[in-house]
Amino acid sequence: MTTASQTWTKEIVELAGTRVEMVSGGTGEPLLMLHDEMGHPGWLRYHEELSQTFTVQIISHPGFGKSDRLDWIDSVRDMATWYMDALDDLNLDKPSLMGFSLGGWLAAEMATMSPERFSRLVLVGAAGIKPPVGEIYDMFLVVAKDYIAAGLSDPSGADEFALICPEEPSEEQLEAWEDAREMACRLSWKPYMHYPNLPHLLRRVKRLPTLILWGRDDKIVPLSAGEVYHQSIGGSQLVVIDGCGHRPEIERPDEFVRHTRTFLTGG
Repeated sequence: MTTASQTWTKEIVELAGTRVEMVSGGTGEPLLMLHDEMGHPGWLRYHEELSQTFTVQIISHPGFGKSDRLDWIDSVRDMATWYMDALDDLNLDKPSLMGFSLGGWLAAEMATMSPERFSRLVLVGAAGIKPPVGEIYDMFLVVAKDYIAAGLSDPSGADEFALICPEEPSEEQLEAWEDAREMACRLSWKPYMHYPNLPHLLRRVKRLPTLILWGRDDKIVPLSAGEVYHQSIGGSQLVVIDGCGHRPEIERPDEFVRHTRTFLTGG
């Protein structure tokens, strides 16, 4: 599905035995992005900016968006296994891997399974680790709109906030959010949004160049979890963005793109 003004495409493809929705755009080395627990937010400024340097590919995880659900997937580890199979079908040659929140946890799990399959790893406000200080925000205590708003330190100052969280969301958007929340619950309910053994598994990622990017004011996954990721992945870089919450790609897009592009190009 394209228009004259679009620089990206959206299609339904079959990967690893199921039909999934995939968005692609740009040219250059492959960059696989893994969306968060609320689903793919639509093609935004940071996607467009990074697509000037990379071929950006975003798959709606099975059970999210218009992707079919697979009954056997009931944990993040299961989802990571499905993605490793999907990578074989995509025939990507050592893509860079970037994950946001739940997608960051998913990316970390994939990297522990086969770090040599990837060229670089970027974790943005990644779930998956129990914060030693603070707690992961319980997304099921509030409605979807309030949860998305809680991810920004100042939603009114973010130009694209209205795109990811409209004041009057359509019925289709509301349904997509609720489907996403249901799937997030299925994947990460007990223990909530983390896997106790993940820090130990992350030792395998020490030879994979890794950037851990966090908002200092993250109320969804506290910065202390990012510090554990940094300590667990030998040689990783931790970049903390001031005046920013859980969504630096929305709240501080210029800084986000600058840091990620520099890292991904080896600059």
